[in-house]
Amino acid sequence: MNLLPKSSKEFSSAEYWEKFFKKRGDKSFEWYGTYTELCGVLHKYIKPTDTVLVVGCGSSELSEQLYDAGYRDLTNIDISTTAIARMQERNSARRPSMTFLCVDAQRMEPFADGSFQAALDKGTLDALAPDGSPDTVERVGRVFAEVGRVLRVGGRYVCVTLAQEHVLRAAVEHFSGEGWAVRVHRVEGQEGGFCLPVFVLVCTKFRRPAEGSAALPQILEVCEGEEGPPRRLGAPEELLGAVMEIQAYALLRSQLASHTDPAQTPTLQLCHTHTGQPRYSCHVVDSPAGATLHRASHFAVFIVPQGRETNWLFGTAEGRSQLAGSAGFRRLVVVAMHRDQEYQDMQAIQSELSAKVMELAPPGLPANHQVPFLSVGGDLGERSVMHRGSSTFSGDFVVEDVRGDEGRLYRRLIFLSNSSVVQSENLLRETGNPGSGRKRNRKKKGQRAESVQAPPLKGRGQAVDRSFLCCAHHRVMVSGLALLRGRGKDLAESPVSVLLVGLGGGALPQFLHDYVPGSRVQVLEIDPAILQVASGWFGFEQDDRLSVTLGDGLDLIDTLAQGGNCTYDVIMFDVDSKDSSLGMSCPPPAFVEQSFLEKVKSILTPQGMFVLNLVCRDPALRVGVLSVLRGLFPLIYDCGIEDEVNEILLCQQGPQEQALTPPELLSAGQALQGVLRRPGQPWDSSLDIAALLENLKIA
Repeated sequence: MNLLPKSSKEFSSAEYWEKFFKKRGDKSFEWYGTYTELCGVLHKYIKPTDTVLVVGCGSSELSEQLYDAGYRDLTNIDISTTAIARMQERNSARRPSMTFLCVDAQRMEPFADGSFQAALDKGTLDALAPDGSPDTVERVGRVFAEVGRVLRVGGRYVCVTLAQEHVLRAAVEHFSGEGWAVRVHRVEGQEGGFCLPVFVLVCTKFRRPAEGSAALPQILEVCEGEEGPPRRLGAPEELLGAVMEIQAYALLRSQLASHTDPAQTPTLQLCHTHTGQPRYSCHVVDSPAGATLHRASHFAVFIVPQGRETNWLFGTAEGRSQLAGSAGFRRLVVVAMHRDQEYQDMQAIQSELSAKVMELAPPGLPANHQVPFLSVGGDLGERSVMHRGSSTFSGDFVVEDVRGDEGRLYRRLIFLSNSSVVQSENLLRETGNPGSGRKRNRKKKGQRAESVQAPPLKGRGQAVDRSFLCCAHHRVMVSGLALLRGRGKDLAESPVSVLLVGLGGGALPQFLHDYVPGSRVQVLEIDPAILQVASGWFGFEQDDRLSVTLGDGLDLIDTLAQGGNCTYDVIMFDVDSKDSSLGMSCPPPAFVEQSFLEKVKSILTPQGMFVLNLVCRDPALRVGVLSVLRGLFPLIYDCGIEDEVNEILLCQQGPQEQALTPPELLSAGQALQGVLRRPGQPWDSSLDIAALLENLKIA
């Protein structure tokens, strides 16, 4: 029997409901849950002594159950004569004081102004508002006006609803505009059969201020359960956004509870109840079909130590998938902690997260299953924010010190608009102990690290170790200088000139200055704030061989090309894009357009090299970039970086026939290593240039 409409617009027609109730017969029809599921919220806002108008009663048992619970003054209205007749027949003997009238909620002429203390609506508003069309807005506006007329001052419109955006928007804008208090209450433990949560909208009528007096402040609140205080919001849009977040989470829970899907790795944020600030980021990862699982290993939670959330294993979908596979659980929730939040210890975190992560459990989880909490070494990690700033170009940013692999200290620059990416990183060493932080053994993917006890970050003296390049792509860019030797450039005898676009924390240009003999390095940087950060927090120092020119790299290179009297041995691009919607995050697209790259080529020496740090997730876009580069530089070496999205393109002007053979690359790498590693200077023993050059291939 077809009882649901073919089109949602039919909900608003009297003809549909008349037909519906005739087909339904004497069976009750419960929109969005039963009395048992709703009574906790309803009793909070409607008193047994209130005069109550039930708007659109249909054949629901709700008003009957309210009557049986002590509510006697109940007036029920509905647009369907069939529904009213059947409800009268069903209740005349057992509930004699209940009233049933065939009245349209848009025109409630039988009732005088201020007749009721509460108006109860269970699904009627949703039925009258199938869409956001002008006709619908006008229709529900008439209902709202009539509800406002028949309610007394202090009375409440209590509406059980799915709170679709157009429905909630219409109600909130109308009643808040009338000066009413508006609260949206989530009904706990009830999904209404729609895979969406059910809400109770409570609008309380206030007396209008006298003409000429100040308007009352808006009262907009949301309650996510029956317990706990409501959360006050500042504007209707914030209230709508809060409800949409609850709905999205309910839909996600429904999906996660119904099936596992290794192809989907949903992420959600858990926020502080009172401040609304993000506290945890949770990534849900399912193991692929056929994966080897440990016995009874259904579900686990992995806590990422603070400061390690940007590591490949924890900060990328690929890394988290590998982590889940090696852990051997059907579903693994990878949890990252946020900066600016206090965390006591692992036990406190487990206690705080236990109830919420169980909502993310896979289907078929056995009852009373004990969910293990995992981590690296069993500690929370350490992170200390050293500096905060804001930039016109990059927005808000932080400089923070974190304890990383094997207890070593690192200083990082993070743009908060993309907080999962480390923009710049330097190794720190304790003042007075130069060798304490230099050696770094890179951990293999999935390998567990031992917990290292060390003093707290704050209150210690640290200096930036300029001999250590933390970023793998910087190591490759430096190693690429070995290719100049194959073109007749001996760095030991002939100083190299470098133009670098993008300063960051200054680690790359500072290393070139300190370790390439006689090098002259000019940096183009658009953001004055970044220059201040590099100088103040990352040990960057300018002199007569290392300088920074502030300005747009596109304009500055155009000026250099027009001048025609300045050339460089090496031009490097290490600049990110601020547009996260693009499939290429480094460099911005304008930097790899043919017309601009022609200008770049014009200021290279004949034997010079263009070095591009490319981060491109769009295969078609990457093909386009390579096509443009090949038209200008016949010989291009490509070096991908393990566990990272970066690849380094080393572009030269000679033909491919001049490409170095593997023995020649080995010899050039060893020669460059000998040039850079000079007696008396600190040196990073893990920097093996010849080994890095083994990864080069012709693009």
